[in-house]
Amino acid sequence: MGPTLINGIPAHVLFVHLVVVLVPLTALAVVLCAVWPSLARRFGLALPVSAVVSLAGVPLTTHAGEWLKHHVDSDPLVRKHAELGDGLLPWVAGLFVLAAALWWMHRRAGAAHSADADADAPATTTEAGGRRSAARAPGVLRVAAVVLSLVVGAGAVVQTYRIGDSGAQAAWHDNFSVTRHG
Repeated sequence: MGPTLINGIPAHVLFVHLVVVLVPLTALAVVLCAVWPSLARRFGLALPVSAVVSLAGVPLTTHAGEWLKHHVDSDPLVRKHAELGDGLLPWVAGLFVLAAALWWMHRRAGAAHSADADADAPATTTEAGGRRSAARAPGVLRVAAVVLSLVVGAGAVVQTYRIGDSGAQAAWHDNFSVTRHG
């Protein structure tokens, strides 16, 4: 699936930096773009692209981590870290779906706004009522996007933190002294 060693170093310890940095940044961007649509227009395609890179980084990192797990001593902390790591992919997949949906919604809204501005004929009462009804749907979608982005973004960040903390504990327990040497 991906490299397990890079220049003689376990790839997991390098790839993990991609996930630890990009997943929280993507989560933050998704939340901000859901709350402020003008920001989503500024982000443009960068929002779903960062989400897809995050999404691709998770299995790449977990694959390299599985390889590493089989090349270190068996340890309950390592097993806990691996189990937690397996739980990140659904959260990041959710971020990707939300990022793509936000991008699509704001792109579509921009196209609809342009089409409305180009219309020459005045709206009839029926058309105006239809427009009011259609305007409510995007408001409901926006509220849903904000709520979902907060839930999925927080879940992704919390899970990333839990995985990172457990990985640090697995890597560093009993590997240093509290007294200074030299």
